[in-house]
Amino acid sequence: MRIAVIDYKAGNLTSVMKGLTAAGAEPLVTGDPAQVAAADAVVVPGVGHFAATVAIPGEMRVALRAGIAAGKPLLGICLGLQFLFEGSEEAPDVPGLGALDGRCVRLQGDLKIPHVGWNTLERRRDDALLSGVGDDAFAYFTHSYAAPVTDACVATTTYGDAFASVVARGRVFGVQFHPEKSGEDGMTILRNFVALC
Repeated sequence: MRIAVIDYKAGNLTSVMKGLTAAGAEPLVTGDPAQVAAADAVVVPGVGHFAATVAIPGEMRVALRAGIAAGKPLLGICLGLQFLFEGSEEAPDVPGLGALDGRCVRLQGDLKIPHVGWNTLERRRDDALLSGVGDDAFAYFTHSYAAPVTDACVATTTYGDAFASVVARGRVFGVQFHPEKSGEDGMTILRNFVALC
């Protein structure tokens, strides 16, 4: 199982690679659109500012969209989930991939920002990505912006307002948290993604 992990200098690549390997995949870190096109599945990791996604060039975006159109599984992690949407108010002039409708917004309320630490996943509907993950699951978050709750939302998390913490549409998936740092529930999600590949 060859999973291309996109390297755009904004990801916690070491922990993502370890998590995917433990889940049974053969991950490859790459910035080459041809390798992405040849892979069985793709992971877009990421931490930090949405503007970092400007480093994902047009050729890579074309390869990602072609993979989605062909039914290739794609998983966005943290900033990678936000990249799946049309954009973010964090960097209004930087377009997202547009695989999912909506724009990401800053977390609202009298809160400590960024949201760092463990929080619950509140399931809204069933999806194979969450198979075997309990209704009381906790995951590890670190972010200041979040995706909207749309029809792609599988689970929400509440920090101030509810935001989409797990999304899925077809074979496009995203998690706002870091599954590779979220204990057994996170590993179950990674194993589920590998199984879907």
